[in-house]
Amino acid sequence: MQRPNAAQLAYGSATVVVATVALLLLSGTTSTLGITAVSLAGLLLGLLVAVTMPVRTTAVKAPDEVPAHVPTRADASPENEKIRVPAPRVGAGADTRISS
Repeated sequence: MQRPNAAQLAYGSATVVVATVALLLLSGTTSTLGITAVSLAGLLLGLLVAVTMPVRTTAVKAPDEVPAHVPTRADASPENEKIRVPAPRVGAGADTRISS
């Protein structure tokens, strides 16, 4: 089974909260059994919304040809093959503070 995405979790959770509060207010129940039944109904409704929500799938289209501007390994020159070492970061660290 596929993991739910963020939209499914958000809509399902919002449905559980809104449906449970609305059903509790409309039914006016005060018994433990009634509150449990309303809470279970809200939970099932939220689960139904999350599961039946359409999942957006976008197909990634692979290019048929390599564009002309993309360099290939055959075009690599010796200048480009050098190992590059990153420069040290310059910033206000603990060692640059001046105490008075």
